[in-house]
Amino acid sequence: MNFILLITAAYLLGSIPFGQLIAKLHGIDLLKIGSGNIGATNLSRALGKKWAYFCFLLDVLKGLLPMLATDCFISSPPTTAELFLWLTVGVAAVLGHIFSIYMRFKGGKGVATSFGVALGLWPYYTIAVAVAFSVWLICVWIWRYISLASIAASVVFPLALTALIFLNPAWNFTNLWPLLIAAVLVPVMVIWRHMENIKRIRNGTESKVGETKKPHGQ
Repeated sequence: MNFILLITAAYLLGSIPFGQLIAKLHGIDLLKIGSGNIGATNLSRALGKKWAYFCFLLDVLKGLLPMLATDCFISSPPTTAELFLWLTVGVAAVLGHIFSIYMRFKGGKGVATSFGVALGLWPYYTIAVAVAFSVWLICVWIWRYISLASIAASVVFPLALTALIFLNPAWNFTNLWPLLIAAVLVPVMVIWRHMENIKRIRNGTESKVGETKKPHGQ
């Protein structure tokens, strides 16, 4: 029953469209700006970096808080069943962001919320996502594409987790296999949500960080 409540709460929290709410408070419909996405990247085009950072933080918390709450019901070390339920709570938060019940099951791309989920699944995902985030920063610095950086980081994430599992004797693969399977599904989801961005990158029309004019975007 606790996990059912946590999964439901995670989805409802994940569904809150913070980017659109912030834009609406400023008299702007984010769905009609740039890419029409409700995430921080598109919000930056409408209101600037300050509000984009605030939105990013809120979207991260949508994934982080349910994971921290679920941790209160997890054994140490967690069983395979508990890891599966813990992941389900995180997936619910991400699905809420992508398919928001408050926006007729439309939403964002789920990268920031997924980042929050990974941070909250300590220590297994937390270390791997730190490595992936480093790759994200490097990609943004070199190529200045947020979308490309997100895709690259998502691919690195399961690779980093795999390396950590096999390098750490204290981490038993027999118990952690649900985490690895979920991690492998992350790049699939991210690439699927960024197909339009990939097309724009190939066509040379994808917006870069720091550009003044951004007719398209993430």
